[in-house]
Amino acid sequence: MPFDTKRFIDPFQRAEGPPPVTLVPYIGWLLKGAWPVILVAAFLSAIAGTVEIGSAWILGAVIDSATAAGPEQAFVGESLTMILLALLFFLLARPVLMGLSSAANTLFIMPNVFSLTLSRLHRWTMGQSVTYFDNDFAGRISQKQMQSASAMTEVSMETINSVVFALASIIGAGMLLVTIDPRLLIGFGTWMVAYAALIRYFLPRIRARSKARASARAMVSGQVVDTITNIKTVKLFAHADHEDRVALRAIDEFRGRALDFAKVSVTFRILLMTLAGALPVLLVGGSLWLWSAGTTTIGSVVAAGTVAIRLAQMTGWVSFTLMGISANIGELEDGMRTLARPLRLEDTPGATELSVPEGRVTFDRLTFAYGRDIGGVRDIDLEIRPGEKLGIVGASGAGKSTLVALLLRLYDAESGRILIDGQDIRDVTQNSLRRKIGLVTQETAMFNRSAMENIRYGRPEATEEEVFAAASKAEADEFIRTLGDHLGNEGYEARLGERGVKLSGGQRQRIALARAILKDAPVLVLDEATSALDSEVEASIQSALERVMEGKTVLAVAHRLSTISHMDRIAVLDEGRIAEIGSHDELLAKGGLYARYWSRQSGGFLGSQDAAE
Repeated sequence: MPFDTKRFIDPFQRAEGPPPVTLVPYIGWLLKGAWPVILVAAFLSAIAGTVEIGSAWILGAVIDSATAAGPEQAFVGESLTMILLALLFFLLARPVLMGLSSAANTLFIMPNVFSLTLSRLHRWTMGQSVTYFDNDFAGRISQKQMQSASAMTEVSMETINSVVFALASIIGAGMLLVTIDPRLLIGFGTWMVAYAALIRYFLPRIRARSKARASARAMVSGQVVDTITNIKTVKLFAHADHEDRVALRAIDEFRGRALDFAKVSVTFRILLMTLAGALPVLLVGGSLWLWSAGTTTIGSVVAAGTVAIRLAQMTGWVSFTLMGISANIGELEDGMRTLARPLRLEDTPGATELSVPEGRVTFDRLTFAYGRDIGGVRDIDLEIRPGEKLGIVGASGAGKSTLVALLLRLYDAESGRILIDGQDIRDVTQNSLRRKIGLVTQETAMFNRSAMENIRYGRPEATEEEVFAAASKAEADEFIRTLGDHLGNEGYEARLGERGVKLSGGQRQRIALARAILKDAPVLVLDEATSALDSEVEASIQSALERVMEGKTVLAVAHRLSTISHMDRIAVLDEGRIAEIGSHDELLAKGGLYARYWSRQSGGFLGSQDAAE
């Protein structure tokens, strides 16, 4: 069996509860399950840091031994033993210990922590309500997820690889200097205080400016993705210059924030390198003075000098790493503000699976107005019998789409309730609710995947034969077999492009219908399902629609009244309320709102003029 480090850190382990909105608990939430391996990696890094200082001590010991033996005896006796021990250390022990530390970071931490944090953030984001996505750029949200996962991985790796390593080296250096002469520790301690003060002053400023830079960068990404997503609209309205100006404003804002970050970074680096240069002067100068006074050996001078140069080099490296860690923490905080903010509909504690033996749908005094005084639906009392086909019509803004969204529990009613076979939809799991409802909408949702995958989305475990049968029933099989893409895929394996842009509106609608046929849910919602089709194409798939509706409870929302005139009953919504309900013939005979719509429409569409009357 191939070696796989996910046995030590499960990269797809689910998080417990929602993400906290303060930094340290948020990091704990992201990394839960990875801590044992992180601690082992930190321990190995500490050993590696100690080994670095041990190198200086061994070098000094070899020099003292050779000096004491003299040139003639440098490679015999005790001096030779020290040389062989040094070779064993530098050629075997040191590479093995350094390699173990590197492997812990590279094989265990980097791939698994990134996957762990990204999967947790993605799962949490997927559970947010539709309002959360309505209020933000899709590109910005995805950028925040990637940014946060990358930042968390960098913080974990660099804290282990640099901070723990450096702390162990500093402690080891202090112990070594004490063995040479405690007075050297005074100079080293003074230098450490100055170094800590520099870090304390600059890192919070770097972190704040990094957060601002990350926010501006995500806004650029969101703006660019928004423009590209709507590129046809941009071209059709000849607004490339306008979009260019909008993008340049966002880019210029990012440039300003990046410049702010760069200024503080450059200042920090200059001061840091100046301070780093002072350490060898202090330690080498001090040890030479002690040697001249006869209180230490030449090997100790070499050891102190080696430590000083190594720590001076490490100072720059560790400080730049700390700057990177601080910048990444700023990006984590920025991502936390967007991603950890809860805006979701949760399943009720103890929610059960929805059971639909009949398919009776009841709206019981249902009211929802998006928190406003107008819009939405009000006091809807309606029962749809098992297997009944109900048409829903009304002018724009009458509440038709709201009613569908509430049935799918994309929002929770402000008052009243919705029952399916006597079960309040708030008391069942959202997944089980939506699995029992088939949906075909006016704005068909297509993934940039193959036709096969798009249809099979209705029932992922379906066989190819079942997909072909569903496509045939939806009058989609013939055109699918003629498809091709730039990768050379053909037919059902051809990719459809982002949001199905390679298809006509009617073709997208027929694939969406095939998906609903394959899903075979007991309740079916047709929300302007044929609005993108011309009359001839609509007529060609009318029989398919009738087949898919057989034995199902159907809610069909339409502007084109001819598409729902054959329904068992038709509910007419007006200003969020049911104004009329009955069969097509009953409503025409009544001579009310529906009859007026029908006479105006003459087979056309229900327009805004009707809504004004």
